[in-house]
Amino acid sequence: MLESLIENNARWSAERRDADPSYFSRLAEIQEPEFFWIGCSDSRVPANVVAGLDPGEVFVHRNVANVVHSSDLNFLSALEFALEALKVREIIVCGHYGCGGVRAATENMPHGLADHWLEPIRRLARAYAVDLARCKDIEEQRDKLAELNVIEGVRRVAESPIMQRAWERRMNVRVHGLIYGLKDGRLRDLDCSLGPGHFERQGAL
Repeated sequence: MLESLIENNARWSAERRDADPSYFSRLAEIQEPEFFWIGCSDSRVPANVVAGLDPGEVFVHRNVANVVHSSDLNFLSALEFALEALKVREIIVCGHYGCGGVRAATENMPHGLADHWLEPIRRLARAYAVDLARCKDIEEQRDKLAELNVIEGVRRVAESPIMQRAWERRMNVRVHGLIYGLKDGRLRDLDCSLGPGHFERQGAL
């Protein structure tokens, strides 16, 4: 399997060079993505592919169920680097329907360390229990919970000290929430975007 992967890479590299001889030399010189993507580790949701972007156009952080933990040093380091070094303009929290992490958070069985990681999703499920109960079945409940997890992630990114300091310095960056459909390959805007103007109106800055 490893040999097949390397062969695939060689074929892809050759095709890229044939189509654009300077492609790799340009990528090697500088990294200037406009987007910072916070997504799920699910192998079916690669950021570049679903967003139709080339390598170099999106800086990516992924974890199980795209959970934004305020104490996750991996995420916080990526966020700080995206803002301070890469000067990204758009931050995207992207979840997806049919998420295995969301499903695990709603199952009454042990999942090892994942249970600790997914605790914020279980908290959301308790907080929105009345709304989720209106869904027609468990799959619709889980998809709704996946949306709520994205919206909560947008809020957590926006309220992080790193993001707040960036806005205090008048960095023109916005945070958006998207959800991806595995069954149709489409991204949907959850209409929960936040930017510096929002917090100025709320008196946070």
